[in-house]
Amino acid sequence: MSGQQWWRGAVIYQVYPRSFLDTDGDGVGDLPGIVDRLDYIASLGVDAIWISPFFKSPMADFGYDIADYRDVDPLFGTLEDFDRLLREAHARGLKVMVDQVPSHCSIEHPWFVESRQDRDNPKADWFVWADARPDGSPPNNWLSIFGGVAWTWDPRRRQYYLHNFLSSQPQLNFHSAEVRAAQLDNLRFWLERGMDGFRLDSINFPFHDAQLRDNPAKPMELRQGRGFSPDNPYAFQYHTYNNTRPENLAFLEDVRRLMDGYADVAALGEISSDDSLATMVEYVQPHRLHMGYSFELLTDDGSAAHIRGTVEALESKLQDGWPCWAISNHDVQRAVTRWGNGEAGDAHAKQLVALVCSLRGSVCLYQGEELGLPEADVPYEALQDPYGKAFWPNFKGRDGCRTPMPWSDRAQAGFSSAKPWLPVPAAHIARNVAAQSANPASVLNAARAFLHWRKSQPALVEGAIRFLDAPAQVLAFVREHDGQRLLVAFNLSPDPVAWTAPAGIELLPAPGADAASLRDGALHFPPRGAAYAILG
Repeated sequence: MSGQQWWRGAVIYQVYPRSFLDTDGDGVGDLPGIVDRLDYIASLGVDAIWISPFFKSPMADFGYDIADYRDVDPLFGTLEDFDRLLREAHARGLKVMVDQVPSHCSIEHPWFVESRQDRDNPKADWFVWADARPDGSPPNNWLSIFGGVAWTWDPRRRQYYLHNFLSSQPQLNFHSAEVRAAQLDNLRFWLERGMDGFRLDSINFPFHDAQLRDNPAKPMELRQGRGFSPDNPYAFQYHTYNNTRPENLAFLEDVRRLMDGYADVAALGEISSDDSLATMVEYVQPHRLHMGYSFELLTDDGSAAHIRGTVEALESKLQDGWPCWAISNHDVQRAVTRWGNGEAGDAHAKQLVALVCSLRGSVCLYQGEELGLPEADVPYEALQDPYGKAFWPNFKGRDGCRTPMPWSDRAQAGFSSAKPWLPVPAAHIARNVAAQSANPASVLNAARAFLHWRKSQPALVEGAIRFLDAPAQVLAFVREHDGQRLLVAFNLSPDPVAWTAPAGIELLPAPGADAASLRDGALHFPPRGAAYAILG
């Protein structure tokens, strides 16, 4: 895809570098490992790669705690390795997007090391510092996503500092013009190296309420969503004052002005707020972010009603904005497990790739989705995720979706010559790339065939979307663009389903999910089946 809007309708393959391929034998994936597998990525038929953080970091949150925004951590390689990756990806027609984490950094970043020394240094106001209440308690009731109070006492300044995530991830103060300028300069550094875009982590978090007002309590029945079960106190509040502040909109416009100075680039925002769809409508506009995704389809509800309701709610307000959809990533349980009721079969895995890639918008496809990998059950003694350790056993964290890619049935699944940083489960080794490549009926080959076929269907890449009424188990909609009208329908149940089809349809021999048949005016779906048809 080329031109100023290559990102519209693009399929973006997320690479979690720690778990992709290890080439130096330390048990952790690296940038040369991504280079080594670029032919594989290109063979999938995707348009771009999103690479999770590889910057210098103490790895308290596996790279989302950045100590140097402009250099590669030795664990992953060097800047020269990255430049080579960029050249090799471009040579294969792949765009490259990297994670950026503007709202917070590592406790070891030189900015914070300086800021915490005293209240008068040049970086004194670069982070969110506040005095204790008269009784010594934190300045307000804000909570961390990873559990507990969002404030940590620092004896050097005799003040609290804010962290919306780990205490080792201090929150930058975006009310400071110097902070905003510094983070824009960090984006500019990568754009100058030839980057095609950014995935902006937690992009609704940069600004906080300058008055530090308390967040209001949330009713018990609403304390859920995005893994925030009632045992995580973060779910007890509306996060009115610690994120998604109105001042953030001007910063997004600054980001867009910067990016508009470069050809063929795009910004994808990760949005997680009390009303993420409403925030997407605000953020994903022609003068702000190019596109955004939220966690509405990363929850436990994979029903037709929920998917339809989510997409329709966004479409009714989005207007000129462009969405992006994901049903799996490095933060949530894998979709075949989360939506499969323990089934995790090939038919379901094939269907899920086709489903998310048939919605209007761009798509983030997480490494291993094309293999139908289920969630790994990582034992407590092997856990690495601090989030999982804190909430074990009710919530096991994010390690189960971050285990290494299984490339073959050799030792360590061909991922590494050493013990990998997370164990590779036997169920994943059985679904390895080499075995699936050799099997014409595999999930991998179905995904490849579908993604290549999708490129030839303008209605699926750029078309409008309109949902149709159908049985509860069936998600049905029409995609239309440039004279092409496609009926798309999925049987989301593990049982056969029949649906009286719109008159005059002509089934397309679409690859991917198990195909429905048309008999006596009805579509007959196999379990987890799909139908693509031309509408007259």
